[in-house]
Amino acid sequence: MQIINKKDIPNTLTVKIEKLSNLGLGIAKVDGYVIFIPNSCPGDVVRVKITKKNKKFANAEIIEIVEPSAHRVEPICKMQKVCGSCQLQFIDYKAQLLYKKEIVSDTMRSIYGSDVEVRDVIPSPEVMEYRHKIQYPIGQTKESKRILAGYYKIGSHELVNIKHCPIQPEYCDRIIDFIRENAQELNISGYDENSGRGDLRHVVIRSSYANKKNLVVLVANADRVSEKLKKLSHSIYSQLENIQGVGVNLNHKKTNLILGEKTYILEGDGYIEENLCDKTFKIAPKTFFQVNPASANNIFRYVKKYITDNFSEPTILDAYAGITAFGICMSDIASKVVSIEEVKESVELAKQIIDENRITNIELHQGDAGKFFSEQSLLGRQFHLTILDPPRKGCSINSLDYALKLTKDKIIYVSCNPATLARDLKYLKEKGAEVEYIQPFDMFPHTYHIENVAIINLSEVCKSM
Repeated sequence: MQIINKKDIPNTLTVKIEKLSNLGLGIAKVDGYVIFIPNSCPGDVVRVKITKKNKKFANAEIIEIVEPSAHRVEPICKMQKVCGSCQLQFIDYKAQLLYKKEIVSDTMRSIYGSDVEVRDVIPSPEVMEYRHKIQYPIGQTKESKRILAGYYKIGSHELVNIKHCPIQPEYCDRIIDFIRENAQELNISGYDENSGRGDLRHVVIRSSYANKKNLVVLVANADRVSEKLKKLSHSIYSQLENIQGVGVNLNHKKTNLILGEKTYILEGDGYIEENLCDKTFKIAPKTFFQVNPASANNIFRYVKKYITDNFSEPTILDAYAGITAFGICMSDIASKVVSIEEVKESVELAKQIIDENRITNIELHQGDAGKFFSEQSLLGRQFHLTILDPPRKGCSINSLDYALKLTKDKIIYVSCNPATLARDLKYLKEKGAEVEYIQPFDMFPHTYHIENVAIINLSEVCKSM
């Protein structure tokens, strides 16, 4: 199709939404020229205003929904368009799953270079109150000095005060409300990004799906714990139900990182407990753990069943392991699990979890994954299968090369980013690996995010490379 000159596109026009982009934006085309439109659903006919034109595409905003898609619904949250955290909340849930599968398939075709079997998305067991890690920036109004807590408006750092968020446990709203009121009474000020002033930067809540207990962390713009924050911590712990512990994290640097290096637990315990695959896990303030435990449990059980159906007591390498959640869940079907994780605190917590679950066949290592892979390769060590669960940026080429060398049969690659997954799968394919299929899981209902489990066969890979 011929792509017209961007100058020929009028500033307002009526278009039909064809599909969703990998960022959840509606895509319309005018003679091949792509227009990205937020808050639109495939099938919508919308009148839009162009906000920005580039050579190959434009951005636009909806003026009027001329004809709504059959899958358009009323958002469950009144703040959906303002908050921006739930980009797809106006689309019915079954359709969300279909569109997410399409996003994965489209990404594989455009980056991986060919079609891969992408299976139907396994839905989240819960689509409301599923998010069990809450991180609210804290601000303050200029005149009344009222404490604000919520999320930033789309494309800005303007804080939206959120009273109720339907995708997080309801009692977290009560905790935040309590902090708003009591912080103001104690003369604790909210943080101002521009000036770098203010006492309280964030509130972080780790909430247990298993027992409904909560760990509350107050992130202070300070290098010591103030008496005011000690009083607030005590009030939270003594006056609210379901509080496992309260801590203060110190972060006085001008940074986008939410948590600083030091956290002091002032009341109760410094962790919550969670259950996966009939194992008990401890989750600390900085612990990486999936925010949707029910959906995470689906993933772990799926991987466990795949391994059970295809292997008998295999040796497993658990890379980018965090608190070794995969390794711990797979330990009772493996002869040996070897885990590598860079963050010292996560490894120390993994040791405690392994001891408390009385697991004896896990070998823990702390350090850089690439360096560890190199050392194991020099030792001639190999594993029946490797589980890769890297951060959003994916794996380095060195890590992928070593994973190929260290693995006899299969790689199970778990990814929260279809683009970096497709990139890494393309590299593995060039080395002779075969992607059997991709199984998506909906970890984040009402958003464009999608978790994927890729099964990769290494039978045709040359191990001498």
